[in-house]
Amino acid sequence: MEETRRVGVAVDFSDSSRNALRWAVDNVVRKGDYLILVTVLGHAFYEGGEMQLWEATGSPLIPLTDFSNPNIMKKYGVKPDPETLDIVNTAAAQKEIVVVLKIYWGDAREKLCEAIDNIPLSCIFIGNRGLGKLKRVIMGSVSNHVVNNGTCPVTVVKN
Repeated sequence: MEETRRVGVAVDFSDSSRNALRWAVDNVVRKGDYLILVTVLGHAFYEGGEMQLWEATGSPLIPLTDFSNPNIMKKYGVKPDPETLDIVNTAAAQKEIVVVLKIYWGDAREKLCEAIDNIPLSCIFIGNRGLGKLKRVIMGSVSNHVVNNGTCPVTVVKN
């Protein structure tokens, strides 16, 4: 029997992350897969106790019904856009997949690599903002770091 695949998509609810999500859903995700959206927030937005508990390991896996609810997502400090929600709701219904969200806090480069190992992910898709060479050197590239340090197949989807 085949092992259940956990397909990860790094999302920050930008155009580039929506493109990566759409590409993964259209080309890779199949019936029975888990589609795990991974988002990294740069700051802590939690009440003290919960934040301290989840800071190292990330939030629990949040089911699609919960992250489609703006009141629940307000607690996490995340505001998914309608287009992303439409993509995942349609994929869940049409492809019969389970969609969940995992939130981390900290540096996106490090936390995405941690997510690969801790969840664990079968593969991950990341959007590319298309920074120029100079900006990439100064700011660093999340996708470049994950490609070089991730322990699963990484696909970078360019705009």
